[in-house]
Amino acid sequence: MKDLKFEQKRSVSRLEAAEQLMALATALKNGGEIEWNIGHGKLSLNVPDELQSEIEIEVGEGGVELEIELEWSTAGRDPAPREEPTAKEEKPARRKSTLRDSKPARAESGTRRSGTAKRSTRQS
Repeated sequence: MKDLKFEQKRSVSRLEAAEQLMALATALKNGGEIEWNIGHGKLSLNVPDELQSEIEIEVGEGGVELEIELEWSTAGRDPAPREEPTAKEEKPARRKSTLRDSKPARAESGTRRSGTAKRSTRQS
């Protein structure tokens, strides 16, 4: 069971997508807390110094999907390293690219599994 799940899907321009990613990158670079504006409030996440990341690109069925996912433990310890797939387990070429890195990119931003998330309803 998830403690919290926030997902946002909407159309954005390429510039807006870049601004979202730059804001996320700046927050990650400058400190351990990220604030995400959600409607009338903010979602705050505490991010440790070490985390797991994944980038997935899917091309097919008339479109391209780019997912960037960050994952960390809320238990105060470093996440266990993921094992890389062997050559036999690798996905087909049209569904490839696992570099490991967050999750907005197409027109969504998402947060999953975070017991350290807090939501404030104060307006900015």
